[in-house]
Amino acid sequence: MATLTDGRSGTIAKAQPPASGQRFVFDEHRDAPRGFGLRLTAAGGKAFVLTYSMNGRRRRKTIGDWPTWTLEAARQEARELMLKIVAGDDPLEADRKRREEPLVEGIAKDWLEMHASGLKSEKAIRGFVHNDIIPAIGRLKVSDVRRRDVIELVERKAVTAPRSAAQILIYARRLFDYATDRDYIPANPLAGLKPSSIKVRGKRDPLKSVARARILDGDEIRGFWLNAESCGLHRLTALALKFVLVTGQRPGEVAGLASEEISGRTWTIPQVRRGKTQSDHRVYLTDTACEILDAAKEELSRLQKRRKRSWDGYYFEASPGAPVTTAGLCRAVSRHHTDFATKHVAPWGRWTPHDLRRTMRTGLSACKVRPDIAELAIGHVKTGIVAVYDQYAFEEECAEALTRWEARLLDTVWDRPPAQRDNNIIQLREGNQHA
Repeated sequence: MATLTDGRSGTIAKAQPPASGQRFVFDEHRDAPRGFGLRLTAAGGKAFVLTYSMNGRRRRKTIGDWPTWTLEAARQEARELMLKIVAGDDPLEADRKRREEPLVEGIAKDWLEMHASGLKSEKAIRGFVHNDIIPAIGRLKVSDVRRRDVIELVERKAVTAPRSAAQILIYARRLFDYATDRDYIPANPLAGLKPSSIKVRGKRDPLKSVARARILDGDEIRGFWLNAESCGLHRLTALALKFVLVTGQRPGEVAGLASEEISGRTWTIPQVRRGKTQSDHRVYLTDTACEILDAAKEELSRLQKRRKRSWDGYYFEASPGAPVTTAGLCRAVSRHHTDFATKHVAPWGRWTPHDLRRTMRTGLSACKVRPDIAELAIGHVKTGIVAVYDQYAFEEECAEALTRWEARLLDTVWDRPPAQRDNNIIQLREGNQHA
C-alpha cells in the first residue's frame, strides 16, 4: 500500500514493472476509495483500476491508462463508480451490456425486414433508410442517438428535398419506436418530434412541399411533340413521353407497358402496377396512341435485328428485356428539356414527365369534359360513398374524353385554329366507332 502521487517525480512515474505478470499498488490517499490503485505490467503498462466485490464475487474495473488519465481524474472516476456499486450497479456488467448494445444500422436492418418487406412502398422506405438515416447515424449505439442528431439530419435534407425530409422524419420515428418496443432503449428520443420543430433558414414550413402546378403551354407542347424523336433522346423514351401526354396515365405505368396489356383499342393496367389503387384500370387508345405503339414496335423490330434477339414484350425498352423507368424518363427530360424548343420559342423552364400528365388533365377541362369523367380517364378512382354505390365504369365517356383531348392536342401541335376542333372530334369519334 502507498499513497500514489502524480508528476515526473511521483510514485506512479517511479513505480517499477514486475519481472513477469502484473503487480498492483493500491492508493492510501484519503480521497481514494478502497480498492483504487495502479496496475503495473511486465511490458511497462500502467493503468488505474478499481477492485470491488459484487454479490460475493471479487471484480476489477479498469478505469484507464496513465498518463492519459491523470491521478485526480482517476480518483474522481473511482469515487463515482463506488457510489454506483454501493447502489447495486455492477460497472463490469454495464460494460458488457454496452458492448452488446446494437448499432442503429443493425436495428434499422431488422426493422426493414419486419415492417417494410412486402409493402408497396418498400423500395422507397429502404432508400430513405440506406441513403439517409444509416449514413448519418448508423454507426451510433442506439442509446447514444439524441433528438438533435435526427433534427440535424432532417434539416439538411429539407434544404433541397422537403418532401423527402418529411418522410425521413416519419421513418426515423418508427425505427426508434421499434427499438423501444424491443427494449433496446427505455424511450423513443424522437417521441413527440413534429415537423414544426424543423427549422431551415428562409423557409417558414421547411417540410411542406409546394404542390407543382407546371403545365406545358401551346408552344411547349408543339416543340416537345415535333422535336422529341429528333433531339437526341432514345426514340423509345421519346415515344413513352408522348404516350404519357396522349393518355394522361402515370409515367411509371406507361414505362412498364407490356404487350399482354393491350387488347385492340384497350390498354388494361393491372392492379399490381398501380401503386395508389386496388383495381385494374382500362384506358381507351385513340388513333394517336395506337400510332405511338406501332412506332414503338417498329423501333423494337429494328433494334432486334441489330441485337439479334427477340422482343420480350415491353413497348418502351431502356435496354434488352428491361423497360424504361420513371427515373429514366425524368433524367431524359432533365437533359433534353431545352432541346424540345424551336428557335421561335423563348428558353423553357424545367418540367418533368408528370407535368405531361398534368397538362393532359388540364386539357380535358379545356375540352369541357366533366371533372368526374376527367378524373376517371387519367386513372383516379371514385372516393367516399360514391365509390360504394356507383359501380358504373363510364368507359364510353372516358373514351370520348380521350378523343376530345387527342383532337385538341393535334390542333395544338399543328397550330390549327380552335374552330376546327369540333369537326375533328366528330370525325375521330366516327372513325373510332368503325375501327
